[in-house]
Amino acid sequence: ADFDAKKKRKVAEIYRALNSDPIDVAALRRMAISEGGLLTDEIRCKVWPKLLSVNTDDLPPLPGKELREDSKDYQQVLLDVRRSLRRFPPGMPDDQREVLQEELIDIILHVLKRNPQLHYYQGYHDIVVTFLLVVGDRLATALVEKLSTHHLRDFMDPTMDNTKHILNYLMPIIDQVNPEVHDFMQSAEVGTIFALSWLITWFGHVLSDFRHVVRLYDFFLACHPLMPIYFAAVIVLHREQEVLDCECDMASVHHLLSQIPQDLPYESLISKAGDLFVQFPPSELAKEAAQAAQAERTAASTFKDFELASVQQRPDTVLRQRFRERLRGEERLRGEERTKSILTKPRTNRFVKLAVMGLTVALGAAALAVVKSALEWAPKFELQIFP
Repeated sequence: ADFDAKKKRKVAEIYRALNSDPIDVAALRRMAISEGGLLTDEIRCKVWPKLLSVNTDDLPPLPGKELREDSKDYQQVLLDVRRSLRRFPPGMPDDQREVLQEELIDIILHVLKRNPQLHYYQGYHDIVVTFLLVVGDRLATALVEKLSTHHLRDFMDPTMDNTKHILNYLMPIIDQVNPEVHDFMQSAEVGTIFALSWLITWFGHVLSDFRHVVRLYDFFLACHPLMPIYFAAVIVLHREQEVLDCECDMASVHHLLSQIPQDLPYESLISKAGDLFVQFPPSELAKEAAQAAQAERTAASTFKDFELASVQQRPDTVLRQRFRERLRGEERLRGEERTKSILTKPRTNRFVKLAVMGLTVALGAAALAVVKSALEWAPKFELQIFP
């Protein structure tokens, strides 16, 4: 009864934000981030376009079949879509699934044709099919196009350089929270490739329960483009004991980490990923992450959120200062106990909650501003990446 009451209150709050004039996008971001996310696909159809600043009254026409004749990517897209059977609901009739697969091909080719600077990658279809199943083909086309020119842009370069650079944020995040796990993984020389499919599909390829996938999409759509790598880090940290009990060699650790558990405590991990983003923002980790790629060459680092983060440093700085004081006070503790105390800090701490929620939502609002300003950073980015 309590759960149903909370759900009803949240639904009412979402519709209040949708019906306000102007629409309260900041409130919608809070709803997408907070426990349970956006709750239903019916609500996602209304809120996802607002999070991406897509005008649902001006959707592109459905693509024609000539797309397939003109596309250099058609054969690869076709192969990937044919292999995507498990991404459709179990028990769906074959004829219905085949129609959706045809729509999936058209959406991908349409986005690529309209944006020749974008390059298809294997795994892209895992993201597109999620939007198709939730919002239908026409709206999915518009949402995926906006997403592809913003959050997913680095994955759609001609090379994987920028994708590898984003993966380079993973180990610094782990190191900040649990140096023991970080050092163990470094000793095993496992690298970060185990998380590649997580990152480039927003976990759509590796999670079998569609409810968990769309819950994560709620979260990622409301946040900074690098939030998926923070979520990847908290998954590794959550499996601390499994990692440390593993044989310290690349094959063993890679095998363990690449087999993602399906029974993860998603709400708890989402909350921790938000905490880590505030405590260790990308701008702080960029120097370490730049060891394999130049930070200024990625869409994430030119994202306007970085400017906003520097303007709004005060809550962020105070939070990180407290965090460091906590670390200094715990230097005498064994690494295992210290990690546990960091990751299980009281969730009732109102200051922490407000800092995480406030800054994350503010960053989300900056993302919206970037969308509305028609890619203010795009000319510089294109000159650097596409000669």
